[in-house]
Amino acid sequence: MAASWSLGGALRGMFQRATIDETTWEQLEDALIGADFGPDLADQLVEELRGQVARFRTTDPADLQRMLREALEERFARLDPTLTLSARPAVVLVVGVNGVGKTTTIGKFAKFLTNHGRSVLVGAADTFRAAAVEQLATWAERASATIVRPQQPGQDPASVAFQAVESAQRDGVEIVLIDTAGRLQTKSGLMDELSKVRRVVEKLSPIAEVLLVLDATTGQNGLAQAEAFIEHAGVTGLVLTKLDGSAKGGFVLAVQEKTGIPIKLVGQGEGISDLTGFNPTAFVAQLVG
Repeated sequence: MAASWSLGGALRGMFQRATIDETTWEQLEDALIGADFGPDLADQLVEELRGQVARFRTTDPADLQRMLREALEERFARLDPTLTLSARPAVVLVVGVNGVGKTTTIGKFAKFLTNHGRSVLVGAADTFRAAAVEQLATWAERASATIVRPQQPGQDPASVAFQAVESAQRDGVEIVLIDTAGRLQTKSGLMDELSKVRRVVEKLSPIAEVLLVLDATTGQNGLAQAEAFIEHAGVTGLVLTKLDGSAKGGFVLAVQEKTGIPIKLVGQGEGISDLTGFNPTAFVAQLVG
């Protein structure tokens, strides 16, 4: 798909037509599938909108545009995107398969929080990859966040997480972001490791959020890779990285509907400030125009 393609652009020509006809519905379904809503969700939306158009006996494409916007907003509003970070410290586990941008997401999230006046500590509990610790340290420095590193190579991730929370409690840090391993030899091994991190951390403090990072460019494949986390890790929110909101924005709704877990953060660029809280109304406005 060309980078210049966008759902808004595809819809604009359709909504500027003189009337709603069969070509309109074909173009709408093609545009929704092109924006990564997936065929099932695209079909549901088209059928829902057909029913509304018939019920209100309208042939005005402007009415269809409004109905589409309202239908998407209503679906997004079924799940609450609010981050739960009121505890002190608020402990956030960040999980996901390797390669989705988990470490950079933690750096961006730390910057997002410090920009809002929160003190942040990052726990480098992905101890299986030395490069991950160094990368995280670089991002933490850029975000003006403190970092707790492993005290020796290959240190037990749960003990690093424990030290991070202990340090935050001692120093009065408001939010703790804990990086976790993305790959072990077996899924059961990975989930056992995450369960241990949870148990150890919860001896000190409840866990406020478990955020699963997904790479939006991998679409349904990325979601399949993450199913073990969704099933076993107690995920409370999703973070979508590498999201071109105009071209692939449909994946946001598709993944939320498939998992029943709200999108809480979206990343739409490479810069440290390119991660924001998810606002359904603003996102739909950007998506549909």
